[in-house]
Amino acid sequence: MAEIGDIKQFRHAKQLVTYAGLDPSVHSSGKFTANSNRITKRGSKRLRRSLYLAVQCGLRQGNNRRLASYYERKKKEGKPYKVTVIACANKLLHHIYAILNRGQPYQA
Repeated sequence: MAEIGDIKQFRHAKQLVTYAGLDPSVHSSGKFTANSNRITKRGSKRLRRSLYLAVQCGLRQGNNRRLASYYERKKKEGKPYKVTVIACANKLLHHIYAILNRGQPYQA
């Protein structure tokens, strides 16, 4: 919460994802569009790092069933480990946005 600040400054969860630098960058020129996209890393380095570590610890300990099932679904799609962890961090940030915006505790 200290790194995010006031949640009211973000109108949508995607704006918070952009603030964290977890949004994919799109490389295109004319008719060409790249197949492999990376995250922009333009946002808060501390927030991005803390989300990455939180997802890794949560997956190891198995505390969050929703995140674990999302991770397994991405692995079955054939995504590499780091791509799945970043996707889970993105999902976790959406959950955090909803929790802070509604002011209600998380229901696992």
